[in-house]
Amino acid sequence: MRDLMDMHTHTLASGHAYNTIYEMVKEAARKDIPMLGITEHAPKMPGSCHKIYFMNLKTLQREIFGVRVLFGAELNILDAEGSVDLPEDILKQLDIGIASIHPPCYHGGDAGTNTRAYINAMKNPYIHIIGHPDDGRFPIDYERLVTAAKEYHVLLEVNNSSLSPNSYRPGARDNYAVMLKLCKLLRVPVIMSSDAHTAAALGGHEEAKQVLKEADFPEELIANYSRRLFTEYVPKAE
Repeated sequence: MRDLMDMHTHTLASGHAYNTIYEMVKEAARKDIPMLGITEHAPKMPGSCHKIYFMNLKTLQREIFGVRVLFGAELNILDAEGSVDLPEDILKQLDIGIASIHPPCYHGGDAGTNTRAYINAMKNPYIHIIGHPDDGRFPIDYERLVTAAKEYHVLLEVNNSSLSPNSYRPGARDNYAVMLKLCKLLRVPVIMSSDAHTAAALGGHEEAKQVLKEADFPEELIANYSRRLFTEYVPKAE
């Protein structure tokens, strides 16, 4: 089936990525990827952009070089209450919201604490995807995570960057095996993302596809293959 999208990517604005918006979209067009998400790191990530950057995303075109572009944020989960680093008045203007745990912004805890952080973030109506829930440095209860994703109608990401040989997130492959088994059992959809910080990495889902294949994961539960399924979770993608 055709991979229609890459919804987790970064540009120069994130502070540690290396291409512009137009370079990223041009690469998506070159690779025949019809939908692209540009999700800059939210303000608590060191070196990233100010909240005013996200307030001004409304000025950007949503179709560039024939590619449908969604502009949003990769929000930082800050604590066990699931707090994130942009306020509601800005979140509701975004096309897409991803919430992730990053070491500079979240200090971690035991599996119960980390799981509560993810679940409480899912309760936020402006969060559509949980980013890279795979990092062995932050253990979680995958049964509770997957059950909550079903309850709160949030996509769980299979992050290609986490699975790459030079990834700094330990245990991702084994953690995805557990998560995907539960997603398959409970019929919870997932989304593959590159987490690209360069144009060259955009659309790179090879490792994610391999993990999904090893899990014998149903194609109808992979949002990349169905715009209809994706828009059920991200309404502004219509």
